[in-house]
Amino acid sequence: MSRFRLIILAMMLVLSGKNLRAGDTNTVLDGWFAAQTKVQSWSADFIQTRSLKTLTQPLVATGRVDFAMPGNFRWEIGRTARTVAVGDGSVMFVIYPLLKRAEKYPLGASAPKQWRDMLSLLQVGFPHSRKEFDAQFAMRSLTEANGVWQLSLAPQSDLARQMMPELRLGLATNDFSLRSTEMIFVDGSRMRSDYTNAVLNQPLEPERFHWTPPADFKVTTPFNK
Repeated sequence: MSRFRLIILAMMLVLSGKNLRAGDTNTVLDGWFAAQTKVQSWSADFIQTRSLKTLTQPLVATGRVDFAMPGNFRWEIGRTARTVAVGDGSVMFVIYPLLKRAEKYPLGASAPKQWRDMLSLLQVGFPHSRKEFDAQFAMRSLTEANGVWQLSLAPQSDLARQMMPELRLGLATNDFSLRSTEMIFVDGSRMRSDYTNAVLNQPLEPERFHWTPPADFKVTTPFNK
């Protein structure tokens, strides 16, 4: 799979501050996991900033994200969406509406291990449990500044670390709501998403997480190649 494709898929997820002791870290994590039990759905606008060593100025885009437990999601980049990633727990489509193209990827137990490892990176902002989180990520550091917890994480999977050695999350200190995600790739490039106008537990139509390819779209299945 090409690096560009992996970056597009990774969309679906650093302030300096006081370092916390291990006991404080566990207190913050326990509070975060407790807050997750109240999450049924989450929607937000985002600003995505991609910083590449080959470019003097970062690439900036806006979009919208919807998430519904246990694993439904929809990402749209561009106010007139030019890339859409939609998944319902069994299958994900990455759709390029202007090109009338789409890619289809399996989800769940039938997906290849490398793809399951990638999905763990995409879903880090909404962990299901402490046990699952610890199996997927190692905590590198936790700091607090300007009302935001900054978590630096390393994937436990060797395969995931070969592409993305570090992830950073920003969580509000008052309610543990997700404020930002940042992915640091092995070549030093970064992709950060800052979230605004978040709405918790609003009803979301199930159809929002399903997509049926129109007849004039070309659909490919990269894992079958």
